[in-house]
Parts: sequence; C-alpha cells; structure tokens
Amino acid sequence: MKQRGRWAAHPEMLAQHSTHQAIRAMTLESLGMNSRVIYRRCLPGGPWRRLLPGVILLHNNDPTTDQLVHAALLYAGESAIVTGEEACLRYGMRLPEPESPRQIHLLVPHRQKLNSAEFVIIERTRHLPAPWLRNGIPLAPPVRATTDLVRRVRDPEIVSRILIEAVQRGSCAPRALAGELDRGTKRGTAIPRRLLAEWSDIRSVAEAEAQKLAKNLPRPPTHQNAALYDQEGHYAGRPDFWWDDVGLAWEIDSVEFHFRSADYARTLHRNTRYAALGITVVQTLPSRLRTEPKAVLNELSDAYRAAEIRPRPPVSLRPAG
Repeated sequence: MKQRGRWAAHPEMLAQHSTHQAIRAMTLESLGMNSRVIYRRCLPGGPWRRLLPGVILLHNNDPTTDQLVHAALLYAGESAIVTGEEACLRYGMRLPEPESPRQIHLLVPHRQKLNSAEFVIIERTRHLPAPWLRNGIPLAPPVRATTDLVRRVRDPEIVSRILIEAVQRGSCAPRALAGELDRGTKRGTAIPRRLLAEWSDIRSVAEAEAQKLAKNLPRPPTHQNAALYDQEGHYAGRPDFWWDDVGLAWEIDSVEFHFRSADYARTLHRNTRYAALGITVVQTLPSRLRTEPKAVLNELSDAYRAAEIRPRPPVSLRPAG
C-alpha cells in the first residue's frame, strides 16, 4: 500500500503550518510530503505555485502583497526585517507609483549568506535595527526604511517627494534622516544628502515643495522667511513666503505638519498678530501642495489681486528706525 504523509489524512495541517498560505518546502517534507510530489503540484496547471527557492504558495492564483511579504520572510529566515518601499507603505506613507514590479527589500545580518531571488532584494548589514512590528510583520524603523528606499532611487524629484512624505507623515526628522545616511553605506546617498542639506535652512520641509510651486505664479513671492516688523519696530512674524509690494503672506503650516501642539499654538498666535496689522495671509496644508497644486495657485493669485486694491499694511522687513 502506498504510504502518504500526514498532510493527506489531515489537510488542515497545511493551513496550520503556513503563513498566509505561504510555506517552506522543508515544512511540507516534515509533514510527510515527498519532494517529487511538491514539485509536481507546482507545475503549470497544478494546485500550487513556487514563489521563491524553497517557498511554496498553497494555491496557483496571483499572490497578494501580504503573501509576497510573508514568503520573502520565510525565504530569508527569522532574523530578516522588511525595509524600503514596503515598510514605508506599511507606515502609511504615500509614495510615487513604482515604475517596476513591486519588490520586497529585506535586511538580514551580515553573517548570513543569502542571495536576492525573484522579487526579493536581500541586503546584508552590520547595522541591523530592532524591528517595529506591524500586523505581525517586522519592519525597519521609519528613518531606516526611508533611507534604504531613497538610496535606490536616482530621480531627484522622486527622492524629494519620498523625503518630504517621510517627514510629514512618517514623523522622520530631517536631521535623523541625514544621520542615518551617515551611518550606512554611502552608495546612492548623494541625492538625498544634497536635498537634506538644502532643507537645513528651511523652517518647514514642505516649503521645498511650495518654493517649486510658486515659480508658476505670474508674480512669485519677493521674499522667503524674511522677518517683518511693525512701525514701532516690534517683531510681527516671519512668513514662509512674502510679497512685499502688496503685504501678502503665505504660510505652509498646520497641525498636520507640526510635531507638537505647542507649535500649532504659536501658529495661531502669529496669525492673530497678522490680522491685527492688516496682513493678508494664505495658509496652505502641506498635503495640498501635491494633491491640489492648481487650486493653491488660484488661491494665491486671487489673494494677490485682493491685496493690490487695499492699503498696504504698515510693516517693513527691518525694524523702524
């Protein structure tokens, strides 16, 4: 009589020993399945499919993202953690659509000898961070995940969008991102280093996007981050962007960007000072710079026209006297 493994008598065992229907071939063999049987079931038209060397998907449909991630972790071993694009997406960051098929970037200890395969990028590192668990998946911390992603991007525009998203939604401080780039390999860091250096003198990283958008205005701002004073020489504020000819301020800040409630309280106090001096202020959510750029430009143009027909506020760029 032909002997069959325990899996045949108890098919539920396959579900118990798999993760999102991904399972190691070694696990199947431990349940009594012959390697030839595994191979046959993964042939075209068979009920299963091979995803990675030694990793099987227990159906033959296209795998879900979760199945790809769990299959990658099974392939790389218990010490592996997910980084790069996949980790950033799982932290809620909104990233540009990739031009190539989705890949799963994993970090593994430097001593582990393992090659990249299929859709999995294996990176051996001597600086393996402690993972952050999200829905049972070990992820590199947001700062590390972001830097691992931008090191593999060559388009400065896309790198800029990723870094801004990491700051605004991933709670990654620009200084922390620059520090992480210093600690790791220098390969692929020239573009993000340059961008982070440019942003070091900008109060809000979102201003980098605003500055680029403002170039499309018929009358771009005359000043950026310039200090304003009233007629008595009292400090009035330092708007992100300023039209000195008409006394119009544009601020790129909101509770969505600021990391502390005290920052937002200062924003409200500043806007009160502006109103008392008759300064027109346009306040824009950082997210709208990307999602509604035309609407933002229209609002600024309308505000400029309105500012032209009212008396200019009694403020100057330097203290009176």
